[in-house]
Amino acid sequence: MKLSHIEHIGIAVNDLNEAIPYYENILGLKCYSVEEVKDQKVKTAFFKIGQTKLELLESTSPEGPIAKFIEKRGQGIHHIAFAVDGIENALSEAKEKGVSLIDQKPRKGAEGLDIAFLHPKSTFGVLTEFCEDNNKS
Repeated sequence: MKLSHIEHIGIAVNDLNEAIPYYENILGLKCYSVEEVKDQKVKTAFFKIGQTKLELLESTSPEGPIAKFIEKRGQGIHHIAFAVDGIENALSEAKEKGVSLIDQKPRKGAEGLDIAFLHPKSTFGVLTEFCEDNNKS
């Protein structure tokens, strides 16, 4: 599998409107995109620092995965995402090496990326996401 860089770090928050000012006013970053991903019951806000992005995640439903994460663990780092070339091959390779997959096939995520998650029980407690940008021109 070919990982090129850390695509983003996902951070679960209760409220984007409360969290965004910290990243902008204290850290000096600029929120360049806010987007809702309805099928994942989440609203996202993105910041870029170098080649890496920070993705704030606010649940849009008490039944959503982010709401459940915050209920169980509180606000904080939710996942780390790696940019890959060939996401389907990366998933197959991970599975062949004994990693449990949350997503057997890629699906659409924020910013139009193809995404898939590896189960944290197989990744030493870190929810790991693979991302591939098939929208490049």
